[in-house]
Amino acid sequence: MEIADVLSSYKNELEQIESCLERYVTSDIKLIPDVAGHLIDSGGKRIRPLLHLISSRLCGYTGGARFPLAAAIEFIHTATLLHDDVIDEALVRRGKPSANIVWGNAVSVLVGDFLYSKAFNLLSETGDLRLIQLMSKMTNIMSEGEVFQLMKCGDTGLTEEEYFSIVEKKTAVLISAACESGAVMGQAEENATEALKQYGYNIGMAFQIADDTLDYMATEEDFGKSIGKDLEEGKMTLPLIYTLAHCSRADRQMVKSAVDKKELTPEVIKDIFALIDKSGGIDYSLQRAENFIRKAKKELRIFDDERREKKQLLSVADYILSRKI
Repeated sequence: MEIADVLSSYKNELEQIESCLERYVTSDIKLIPDVAGHLIDSGGKRIRPLLHLISSRLCGYTGGARFPLAAAIEFIHTATLLHDDVIDEALVRRGKPSANIVWGNAVSVLVGDFLYSKAFNLLSETGDLRLIQLMSKMTNIMSEGEVFQLMKCGDTGLTEEEYFSIVEKKTAVLISAACESGAVMGQAEENATEALKQYGYNIGMAFQIADDTLDYMATEEDFGKSIGKDLEEGKMTLPLIYTLAHCSRADRQMVKSAVDKKELTPEVIKDIFALIDKSGGIDYSLQRAENFIRKAKKELRIFDDERREKKQLLSVADYILSRKI
């Protein structure tokens, strides 16, 4: 089963989520839907809402409350992207100028805040305290991740353990919550809820590692954002962390000096890319992502192999490593 087959199976439900996104982002302040829509309407596979839908159906819930909750999840994700692009001074997001470039930093931050508050407004309407607690804890952890990443910006001594902590807090917890919330809505048994939570966590880890690795190997046209941007922003991701731990002292000093002095010219970036490739940083990172995918798949063992939803979750896991965007 391919990801296209999975998306096709949820076509009607995903369309309802799109309707929710459009309806709930409305405001008397026209600038708000303009800015939010710039990013929300710019593509993407809606992986987080999709995982919520699959998990809900796997646990026996097909009610209408899925749609505003999935919209809330996507609003939280979009808010983090708006804030990230301001912090990173990004120029491009999903193949077009980022919102902060079009409207400025202040507008991007405030619209991100609007989306966060709208998400929790939608969550409160579910009346389910467990869901509200789950999402509240998750967004708090994500905020910690943002601060920790900012603290470590430009730190060439960042360890793998610290990197994985950032990935967990910034990416994995939201994808994990998207899956776990489906189990909560379906009032699943504790073991099933925990399995979906851990499945989401592991594919979330793999998703971000793969994304960070693509920054060193994809074309800008395929990737939808500037290639090498992580390096320019001083973000130490796994391919570079591995390389710095395994390259010569001279090469390590070259990278450290370029990052510390912010002398990341196209020529220097090209040299660092070549060093990462020679050191095996890309292969190592993809192997770590594959390990997380294997762990994710193992979490689904408690579900019947004949369940269509289980096969769909396995397909999503496979897609994480094959995607270009």
